[in-house]
Amino acid sequence: MIIFPAIDIKDGKVVRLAQGKFDKVTEYSGSPVATAKTWVRKGAQWLHVVDLDGAQAGDMRNAEIILSIARSAAIPIQCGGGIRTEKQIRTLLDGGVRRVILGTKAIEDRTFLKDILAQWQNRIAVSLDCAHGMVAQRGWTETSNIKAVDLAQELETLGLACLIYTDISRDGMLRGPNIDGLSEIADATDIPLIASGGVSGMDDIRRLMAIRDKGIIGVIVGRAIYEGKLDLTEALELCSQNE
Repeated sequence: MIIFPAIDIKDGKVVRLAQGKFDKVTEYSGSPVATAKTWVRKGAQWLHVVDLDGAQAGDMRNAEIILSIARSAAIPIQCGGGIRTEKQIRTLLDGGVRRVILGTKAIEDRTFLKDILAQWQNRIAVSLDCAHGMVAQRGWTETSNIKAVDLAQELETLGLACLIYTDISRDGMLRGPNIDGLSEIADATDIPLIASGGVSGMDDIRRLMAIRDKGIIGVIVGRAIYEGKLDLTEALELCSQNE
């Protein structure tokens, strides 16, 4: 199970939001590239990078910073946030990004998603952002009437190779991951899953490791590592770092 240190970018800085709310921002660093290098030095094998400005605006705002991280990190990165066009995806993948994460566009436009998966199936993930079991979109500013498990099953039929599950109510709150919600998706599909939201320490990593046989290939960690509640090196040692 891979540990993905999160680098969320807003106004060119590394921040974390509480429950996806843009008015609840904590700044951790003025340099996303330097932050990426710090996690690499500590042994990270992947990085998870999000353009929060892009997610909020519906169009990428920090592509150059993301590409700078991809060039300098020397490990694979996955990124998302406001990615809505084939051109943007191609630019990111050609620029060194290993996996591109789609959100609102993939949910609203299945024809687009089918076309993208036909070209880059193994390099595309979809972010399944949930609030009380329902899908959220547009930078978490809207909750749809789509059940998360129903969408996951539909995405599986399209051949999706990676799904990132986030419980918005727990993201940035250090309350522990939503094991029940994650297990529901895992039990309903065979898509490899990455868990996100709520990790507060090693106990949470162990809880996720205990269900990794359900298809949990990774976990995204943010606030816990920035505030020293989770030792990244210890977490990396516990997990194999293989998908």
